[in-house]
Amino acid sequence: MTLHTSHSPQETTDEATRNKAARRSTMVSVWVNIVLATAQVLIGVFAKSQALVADGVHSLSDLLSDFVVLLAGHHSRKGPDADHQYGHQRYENAASLVLGLLLLAVGIGMLWSAAVKFHDPSTIPTVHSIALWVAITALVCKELLFRFMLAVAQRVRSSMLVANAWHARSDAASSLVVAIGIIGNLMGYPILDPVAALIVGFIVGKMGWSFAWSSLHDLMDRAADAEETAAIRQTLLATKGVLALHDLRTRKMGDLILVDVHLEVDGHMNVFEAHDIAERARDEVMRAHPVLNVMTHIDPVGLEHPADRSVA
Repeated sequence: MTLHTSHSPQETTDEATRNKAARRSTMVSVWVNIVLATAQVLIGVFAKSQALVADGVHSLSDLLSDFVVLLAGHHSRKGPDADHQYGHQRYENAASLVLGLLLLAVGIGMLWSAAVKFHDPSTIPTVHSIALWVAITALVCKELLFRFMLAVAQRVRSSMLVANAWHARSDAASSLVVAIGIIGNLMGYPILDPVAALIVGFIVGKMGWSFAWSSLHDLMDRAADAEETAAIRQTLLATKGVLALHDLRTRKMGDLILVDVHLEVDGHMNVFEAHDIAERARDEVMRAHPVLNVMTHIDPVGLEHPADRSVA
């Protein structure tokens, strides 16, 4: 059985590039959200638009989530130590869970705030037209931010950054709804402003629940998806000397995968040759897939087991 946790210079370089790209995209999001949240809340209060204020609060939650991502990114870069012998990659899973719970809480708060307005629709004021221009500006900025962050997340293969990117997309969707609600309000239908705030709250809450539930499963050793597992199986079987395999198991570790597998090899070869096959299999899998470590167990085939001879 072999267990390795060392990383090649190329892997170290890739990780450094990944972390640098993640930090850069997150800092862009931080500054965009600072500007938008300030403008949305201040002008929303001035223009008497509950929907725009709700969207501003959503942007503030983005700002907090960005800091959570930066904190998790810092900790997940730490290598293995005595207490975390496989590294700290699960900080990313924990960060995604926090992001999800944050979105869920913000969504519930928005729903409650908007629902209160429906008790007395006559108290809903007509909003100022400047609110519409702010909502449209926010929509454009958040959509561009989403596209930028998602491209970075896919390039560096980070589920945490994908979650943060889709958080920005939820903001873009909510800004669109807010703009529509403000237009309706300006056209003489004041109730559409809190209706927009209600829809924003639902969008935010639903996305929060989705992220939190998915991250919770990752923290509970969820297996890699069937497609990735099948690809790992094919890589192992393609390794010279591997006759078959069984008991292939995987579990997520941040954005990486831990693999356990039993490899069947010719029982006539010596232990050194079998060990070399296991080493080659491990190297091939780690080179071709997002795998942190491969633990192998060698099973010799083609020989009669001593226990079988004693029975005979």
